[in-house]
Amino acid sequence: MIDTVGYAAMQTKKLLTPYSFKRRNPLENDVLIDIQYCGICHSDIHQVCNEWGPSTFPMVPGHEIVGIVTQTGDSVTKFKVGDRVAVGNFVDSCRECKPCINGLEQYCVKGAIWTYNAMEWENGRSSPTQGGYSDKIVVNERYVLAVPDNLPLAASAPLLCAGITLYSPLMHWKAGPGMKLAIVGLGGIGHIGVKIAHALGADVTVLSHSSHKQDEAIRMGANNFYSVSDPNTFKKLRGNFDLIINTASIEMDLNKYLKMLNLDGTMVIVGLPENKMQFNAYSVTSARRSIAGSVIGGIRETQEMLSFCNDRNISCDIELIPMQQVNEAYDRVVSSDVRYRFVIDILNSLGPKI
Repeated sequence: MIDTVGYAAMQTKKLLTPYSFKRRNPLENDVLIDIQYCGICHSDIHQVCNEWGPSTFPMVPGHEIVGIVTQTGDSVTKFKVGDRVAVGNFVDSCRECKPCINGLEQYCVKGAIWTYNAMEWENGRSSPTQGGYSDKIVVNERYVLAVPDNLPLAASAPLLCAGITLYSPLMHWKAGPGMKLAIVGLGGIGHIGVKIAHALGADVTVLSHSSHKQDEAIRMGANNFYSVSDPNTFKKLRGNFDLIINTASIEMDLNKYLKMLNLDGTMVIVGLPENKMQFNAYSVTSARRSIAGSVIGGIRETQEMLSFCNDRNISCDIELIPMQQVNEAYDRVVSSDVRYRFVIDILNSLGPKI
């Protein structure tokens, strides 16, 4: 077994504290990764706070992981020691169902094995998965991604969740020239979505409660910016968009946003509020509108996304912090006080001193 150090939530809604635990030794198809950076996702906070169903503790969060391969199993063919690699939201799946066979492991019929707060079965035993707020991780090579050379490691970490969360629906709904697209929210997910959508050639509008973000939205590639705090916004933009991607994880009046869609327009929900969302049937029937959902992407599409961002010099706007500031960072994420994603400097802040 491999000695590992990290930070964990020992109970729900408690501060994260130093935690030592064991990783399994690499099996024949595994790689051992020394983690250098790990992004903080709002879903980490939701799960630490037990807001998405029963959580398992102790919990080491983190699913935006980048690092260096330091050991490979005897049958590994995709990676070698020294490679720059990444691990995203899941570390295994059934590999047999139709979604898995088609490279859509995130929709595994039996359920993908999440990078943390899940159970995995390896070498004849079941054990809890633990995430990237730690100095090492062992993962089967088929669920590990290559990080292209031009991507800065720290700023690419949030691509493993925020980036693919927007890239996947943008590709599925064929965002590109001629499409009028709105992104609701200019936070950790929305800001990278603006960059990707702009690179695809779509006409991008940002809809945000924060009117002071307009200059930043335009800098990232938005063509237009509107504050949804202004009730005239909904009147002015009625029937305006082909596609709306809703990144907000808060309750809202979906009817107002649905009426912004044109004939056959689609709203894609990627944000996950704690409570149920509702809408009136007329908001969709009146213009043959659709509501859809999307969650991250499979391994093949995530690798494609990393290559796309590498070729177009796209990375996340980040604030790099030491591991010891994670609890402060959680408070700031909840308060929307980050531009635009926290990334933990695992390389320089985790070690024997904790």
